[in-house]
Amino acid sequence: MDKKVVLITGASRGIGASIAKKMASLGYNVVLNYVQSEEKATALKEDLEKKYSIQVLTVKADVSNEDEIKNMVDLVIQQFGHIDCLVNNAGIAIDSLVEEKTVSDFQHILNVNLIGTFLVSREVAKSMLKEKSGCIINISSTNGIDTMYPYSLDYDASKAGVISLTKNLAKEYAPFIHVNSIAPGWVNTEMNKELDADYIKEEEENILLHRFGEPEEIANVVAFLASEDASYINGSVIRVDGGSK
Repeated sequence: MDKKVVLITGASRGIGASIAKKMASLGYNVVLNYVQSEEKATALKEDLEKKYSIQVLTVKADVSNEDEIKNMVDLVIQQFGHIDCLVNNAGIAIDSLVEEKTVSDFQHILNVNLIGTFLVSREVAKSMLKEKSGCIINISSTNGIDTMYPYSLDYDASKAGVISLTKNLAKEYAPFIHVNSIAPGWVNTEMNKELDADYIKEEEENILLHRFGEPEEIANVVAFLASEDASYINGSVIRVDGGSK
């Protein structure tokens, strides 16, 4: 029997890399999408293939570019024949004062975080619908629900859009494709390690568990949603934020 195949966007580092490691450990063939970090994606591919009896494909593609997405999905289907799980993880943020935000920056965030999630889902779903099976997991954020940071209002809006998109696609693709979303809170990634220590301490005080999450803890929820144990979960948003006060 063919191994299951998972396609992860934005997979070269952080949460995406942790998801790739988790899914590889479960025996999935893994497709690592990246747009800039080729060196990190290649190193991750080599590490995963060394540790597990799987195949790993790295594909450079900008999720906001329709042609590149179509080419990426075609390449994956050519190599593996099918895609069992899609994890829309690619995302960006450009934090700035509200009065300094530009239309081009706002549009760029929407193009990657929201429209990109739609484009990849649409193309992958074509194959999944033929197989009458599959799961799509969208990485949103508590910022898209009720954690408001005005300096990231464009990011927040994009993540709220991802949640709406999740619910719509779940309805559109039912009963064959399960579409769910994960909304992480603060997570210890490279980006957040640059935050001021006092700010981190202040934010941790607003979390019931008094700490940031780890990328592996997000990956564990992805693995659950991709498994048969989540066979009756569809159109849902799962918060993974340590509990908000």
